[in-house]
Order: sequence, then C-alpha cells, then structure tokens
Amino acid sequence: MEKVERRLMEPISELGMEKTQQVVNRFFHRISSRIQLFLLHKGIIYGLIGFLLGRAIILSEVLPFALPFFGAVLLMKRDKALLAGLSLIAGGLTISFQVALVITISIIGFLILNRLVSSLFKDQLKVLPFVIFGTVAITRLAYSFSIKTELMLYDYMMAGVESGLSFILTLIFLQSIPLISARKYKQSLKVEEIICIMILLASVMTGLVGVSFQNLQAEHIFSRYIVLLFAFIGGSSIGCTVGVVTGLILSLANVGNLYHMSLLAFSGLLGGLLREGQKFGTAIGLLVGSVLISLYGQGSADLMTTLLESMIAILLFLLTPKVVTARLAKHIPGTNEHAQEQQQYVRKIRDVTAHRVEQFSQVFHALSESFATFYDKDEQDDSEERETDLFLSSITESTCQHCFKKEKCWVENFDKTYDLMQSIMHENKQNTYKSNMKLKKEFDRHCSKANKVEETIEQEINYFQANQKLKKEVQESRRLVAEQLLGVSNVMGDLSKEIKRERENHFVQEEQILDALQNFGIEIVNVDIFSLEQGNVDIEMSIPFCNGHGECEKIIAPMLSDILEESIIVKKEECANYPNGYCHVSFGSAKKYRIETGVAHAAKGGGLVSGDSYSMIDLGVGKFAVAISDGMGNGVRAHFESNETIKLLQKILQSGIEEKVAIKTINSILSLRTTDEIFSTLDLAIVDLQDGSSKFLKIGSTPSFVKRGDKIIKIQASNLPMGIIDEFDVDVVGEKLKAGDLLIMMSDGIFEGPKHVENHDLWMKRKISEMKTTDPQEIADLIMEEVIRTRSGKIEDDMTVVVSAIEHNTPKWASIPVSSKKIG
Repeated sequence: MEKVERRLMEPISELGMEKTQQVVNRFFHRISSRIQLFLLHKGIIYGLIGFLLGRAIILSEVLPFALPFFGAVLLMKRDKALLAGLSLIAGGLTISFQVALVITISIIGFLILNRLVSSLFKDQLKVLPFVIFGTVAITRLAYSFSIKTELMLYDYMMAGVESGLSFILTLIFLQSIPLISARKYKQSLKVEEIICIMILLASVMTGLVGVSFQNLQAEHIFSRYIVLLFAFIGGSSIGCTVGVVTGLILSLANVGNLYHMSLLAFSGLLGGLLREGQKFGTAIGLLVGSVLISLYGQGSADLMTTLLESMIAILLFLLTPKVVTARLAKHIPGTNEHAQEQQQYVRKIRDVTAHRVEQFSQVFHALSESFATFYDKDEQDDSEERETDLFLSSITESTCQHCFKKEKCWVENFDKTYDLMQSIMHENKQNTYKSNMKLKKEFDRHCSKANKVEETIEQEINYFQANQKLKKEVQESRRLVAEQLLGVSNVMGDLSKEIKRERENHFVQEEQILDALQNFGIEIVNVDIFSLEQGNVDIEMSIPFCNGHGECEKIIAPMLSDILEESIIVKKEECANYPNGYCHVSFGSAKKYRIETGVAHAAKGGGLVSGDSYSMIDLGVGKFAVAISDGMGNGVRAHFESNETIKLLQKILQSGIEEKVAIKTINSILSLRTTDEIFSTLDLAIVDLQDGSSKFLKIGSTPSFVKRGDKIIKIQASNLPMGIIDEFDVDVVGEKLKAGDLLIMMSDGIFEGPKHVENHDLWMKRKISEMKTTDPQEIADLIMEEVIRTRSGKIEDDMTVVVSAIEHNTPKWASIPVSSKKIG
C-alpha cells in the first residue's frame, strides 16, 4: 500500500513543482515588466542617470557630461527633458552650489542658442553637437571671467577641452540612449554600440566618485561588477574592451585611479577566458586579476580593500538573475544566446515563407477542384435527356405550335410522338435517316407536316452537334486546367515541406568521422554533415592543401564509403591557391546506376536543319530522361516545333511536375498555339538511377527496344501526335532496366526507313541482336548506316537514333575499411 501511495505521490509532487515553477516565473516576469514600465515609461531612468551625471566631474573641474545628456534627451525624448534637467541640477547640488549653477546656466544658454539655431537649420540631429560645443565653451569662459575678471591661456585651454569632450559625448549619447530606452530592442549590437553604452555607463559611474563606506569605493565595486557581467556574457574580447573603456573614464575622474584601468582590463580578460566555468570561473578571473594588479600597482597596503571591493562585486554578480544575463547576451554578437536568437528569427522567416507557399499551394488546389467538374453516369444521362427535351421543344415551337393536330399528337399520343421525333433526331446525328424508309413512312402516317418537321430537325441538328462539341471541349479544357493546377499545387506543397525541413544536428557523427579519418593519419580541419539520408548523403570537409594529389577521391571518399556503408564520391572540390591554404570538398552519394548515351542523326537529303530534336535531361532528383521529338514534315518549321516541344518538356519536368501532367500541358500549349496542321511526336524515357525503374511515354512515336543479352524487348504505346486533339490519355509503359541493358530509341525516319522491308519490327530486332559491340555510340552509328544502305545511300527523311547504356556506377577507387564501428 505504501508503494502504491508513493507511486501516486511522485507524479503529483512533480506536477506541483512544475506548477510552482510556473507561478514563480510568472511572478518574476510580472515584476520585471512593472520595473521596466516604471523606469522607462515613467522616465525614472532618465532621472537616475541625470542625477549621477550631474555629479560626474573629471580633471577636478570639467563638467562634460551634463549638457550632452540633456541635449540628447531633449532631442529624442522631449517629454522627459524637464525631469532630466532637474535631476542634473540636483546631482550638481550634491557636489557644490557652483557646480549646480554652472549646469543651470549651461542648460538655459543651450535652450536659447538651440532656439536660434533651429530657426536657421532644420536638421537638428546634425546641428546638436555644434550647439552644445558652443554653449559649453561660452558658459565655461563666462563662468571663469566672472570669477577671475581676466582670462588666462589655461582658461581657454580648459574651455576647449570641456567643449571638445562635450561634442564627442553628445555623439555617444545620441547612439546609446535609444539602446537603453527601447523596451523591445531585438537587434544585435555592434562593437561601436557596445562601446557607446559602456562610455555612458562609465560616465554614470563617474557620478559615484566620492561615495564610499569604510574605505570601500562605490565606483570600484560597480565598475568591476559591469566588467564581470560583460566578460561572462561576451567573452575575453568584450570583457577586456569594457574594462579599458570603464577604467579610462574613471581614471579621468580621479587620477589616483589610473592603475584601475589595468586592473579592469586584465580582470575582464581573465574573466572572459575562464567563463567556461560559468559564473564562478569568471569570478575567479576577476579575483586573480584584481589581486595581481593591486600587488603590482599599490603593493600590499590596499590589498584587503581591493579584495573586499572585488568580493562585493562578485556577490552582486552571483545574485544577478540568469534572465538578465540571457537578455543581455541576445544583443551581443558571438554568444550562444545571440546565435539562438538569430536562428529563431531565421526560423520565423522560414516558417512564414513556408506558410505562404503552402497557402499558394492550397489556392491552386482549390482552383483545381473548382475546375475539375466530374459528372457521374446518372447526371450525364439526365443532362442528355434535358438537352434532348430542349432540342425537341425548339422544333415543336416552330412546326407544331400552329398545327390543327397539335392536341392529338402531343396530348393524346404524346409518347409515340416524342419517341418518333427522338428517333429522327438520333438518325440525323448519324446521317442514316434518309436511308431508314421504315421510320420515314411511319412518321409520314403520324404527322401531317412531316416534311417540314424533317427539314427543321436536319437544319437544327448541326447547331445542336456543334453546341455539344463545344461543351465537350470546354469540359476537357477545364479538366486539363484542373490537372495543371493540381500539379502546380503538388510542386508548391513539396517546396513548402522542403522549406520547413530543418538541418539535423550531426555533432556525434561529425566527431566519429573526424576521429576515424585522423586515426588513419589524414589531417582534417573541419567536417560539416548536412544529410546522412540513404542515397542522399551530403558532407562537406576542409582539408589542408593537397597539392593536387587527389587525396579526397582516392582515400577520403573510399573511407566514407566504408563508414556509411554506401558508395560516396566527390561532388565538388575547390583546391587552395597557395600551399598554406585549405581545400574545400563536397561529398555525396553515388547513384546505383549511370547512363552513357550515343546519338546519330541526319537531316533529310543531307541538309543542315533537321525536323528531329533530342535531349538528355538530368532531372536533379536521381532521375535521368531521354527524349526525342519529331516535328511533322521537314525543314525549319518542323525543327522549330520539335525543338519547342523538347524545351517545354525539359523546363516542366525539372520543375517537379508529374510526367503525365507535363505532357498534357505541352499538348494543350501546342494545340492552342497554332492553327496550322503542324504537329510533333514525343518519345520520352525516364530512368530512376537508384533502382532502375523506368517510365516510357510515347506520343505518336515509334517503338523503342531494350537489348538485354540475347533478348530484345519491344516497348510501344498508341497515342496520337501532340497538338492534333485536345483530349487524349497518355499511356505510360513501365519497365525495369538492369545493368548491361541497352535502350534504343529512334524517330520514324530510322524505324520506317529501311526500303523493301514489310515487317519493320522484325528487321530492327534482327539488326540490334546482330550488334556485337556494347558501345552506345557505335550502335547508334551502325543502325544509322544500315538504314541508309537500304536506301542506296539516300536520306529520304530526318533520322535520329539515341542509344543509352545502363551500367553499374562503380566508384573509381574501392572502399577502404576503417573500423568495425559504424556511424550511428
């Protein structure tokens, strides 16, 4: 019983812990939102920064921070300018009345000068630094003159230094204030922007100079805390940069702290290098750095004070929530959090793109369904009956409406009258009514206006048949458009799935391949695995300069073949241009089969332009297509028709649309494009290079033959040439090809070319079986030669023969066994 209770309590306790964690997370999220709202929206952050910048003094008498901050806030956050100005004056009052007076005079002078300048220049952003430069210079000189009544060179120099610093700080504050005040700032920060923020933070910490407790300086504690924070987030480079910038500004505020710049820079460097040890590693780096620099700079006198300041900074750092560091890390380039944020952004863009493509696919699918109108047999019968009724009603309206026997025929003998007129209608459709004397006599006895009714039916039946044909053509066009739209929808649906598919992480497999190759003695710099799918392996490597010895093809590819248990070949190789460079190589799966082709063709009469066109098409999905098109007739026009057919076929097949839909699309294009009776045939073979399965689509073309040893297989189908009719069904013939097979495809000029031959099939089979060679080009040339010889050397039609040899795709270099442990 206790065990049962314990089993029941464990899930309950876990559920309770999860709920508690969720409540705590929501509480902290609510608190952080309230703090952000209070500090940013209410503008309290500007008051705090202004108060500390009002206290900030460098070189004992220079006040370069106050007016640049006020000017930047006035330009960017005008509603918070009053709060910023009052906080600056309040901060100055904590130092002395004279400091507050100088800040007040400079703010008033800035407002007056800015109003004058704004009426002359519209771009206040560009003018602001110059206005602040002039205001600070005038204020400093006026204040010095009011005290000394005579200005010295030193006064002019200090006025120039203060105004110059104010000019630079204005530019920095204009960059950094928007980064702090933006509540939903998502972009990554540049190094320059990070430095601007650090200068702002260091300037704020300058306002803490003089704040101490038991000889512990507040600016030392917070500066080390900031260095710890950024070293932990951004690494040694960011930590060292932050330490240098912060220490430099603090040393300007207090010359005695000049050694502090070295302490912060070195501590940031050590903390960043040890951040793999998490917060404790970074804290140890700061502790070691501060102790070493203190011993070097101040000796052991102030060592305890430095240690206490560092320990307080470390305590604050350890108490900093992970949420804060993670949020800051999202904006620092090079961090894992920033990379994840960028990946999440890319993933969102990818999902949006895939969703849009999927929506387009659904739109095309809906359009396809709206065009695809299929009627069942009962509906077709009802439609025919309605059309017959409408036809007969129009006949009776013009003939029987004013007849005196109307009531007798259509009321008393309705069925007999209807059946007779319906029979006459069907007989007229088949042009057999005039020869059907029995029906004519019967209708003469029944109808008093038989001749008139017969003439009217004969006249109207042509319009009726034309209308029926038009409806049928429209229905067939709708069906063809529906198939085309469905094909486009399927292609876009597959594209959406490809977009959604993420690259899998193959870290373990990459390490296994790297170790296996390095243990064999091959130096590999980097391995990136993009796919390990059977038959679709995609691996990229970087190796040192190979000097053209072919190590990738001879050693690495065979070893990968043994590791992955399938044939791997070099798809692409970019060799380095200099000895110390790196070669970048791409490996991929080798197809099980490969095809070698040979072609022989000749134009009628030995001319230059043939009406036949052919193409060997790599469809890019492990399939290979061979196509021959024969334009009707000879010459330029026939060549144009056949060539257009081949080009359209290649583009449509490579887009991923199914073969049947592709051919029907081409047929509709050819039938609509011209009214001339110029058509083209198409002989298409699509071979799957992984399993050898093949599809043969023959549109008005001659048979093809497969030679397998001593056996000859004939492949044929019955379809009219393309462009003759709008409605036709494509017959697809399937055949499994094997290694060693020879596929012979030809135009009618070859198949029907031999003279004085009654059975062309038997003649062609006999000639193919007599071939002793297996070279596809030699076979094509021999067949062409045999056909021309039967015509006494004359070429009486365009001739094209394409021979394809299917062979096993064996890599040039055999696989090299590495180890019994395979990749998993």
